[in-house]
Amino acid sequence: MAAEAPKSVFDFTVKDIRGNDVSLSEYNGKVLLIVNVASQCGLTNSNYKELNVLYERYKSKGFEILAFPCNQFAGQEPGSNEDIQEVACTRFKAEFPIFDKVEVNGKDAVPLYKFLKSQKGGYFGDGIKWNFTKFLVNKEGKVVERYAPTTSPLKIEKDIQNLLESS
Repeated sequence: MAAEAPKSVFDFTVKDIRGNDVSLSEYNGKVLLIVNVASQCGLTNSNYKELNVLYERYKSKGFEILAFPCNQFAGQEPGSNEDIQEVACTRFKAEFPIFDKVEVNGKDAVPLYKFLKSQKGGYFGDGIKWNFTKFLVNKEGKVVERYAPTTSPLKIEKDIQNLLESS
């Protein structure tokens, strides 16, 4: 019997930056922003800064940011998981969870990203175009919006508020 197709992001298990399994079901009931991050991108400073602002404002209200490092765009996340954690947590002061480095495109894309892209294709098809593509997920684990890498995290604050306020 074939496994049931995932119905929400809460059906996935991913690896954290230390290699431990994390069931995304532990975020059930929270609004999520899932982002593919990179340490050496032109968008890195502004995105981490604004993601930190959003996280500070809404983490106590049921909001979580899940960051997935990815080296598929111009090799801008070349380091090991330890290097990535050092940059994200020390240089950019990220307090939100950073996960294992993943591939978001191609045959080796992780299942979570295949699901995200199947739920919300991009402007030019499904592929993730660059670092800091953002997926907004509601409390039921459904992908409700996809934002371009150049969309400032603070520009989506209203969408996050609306999801947090919906029951």
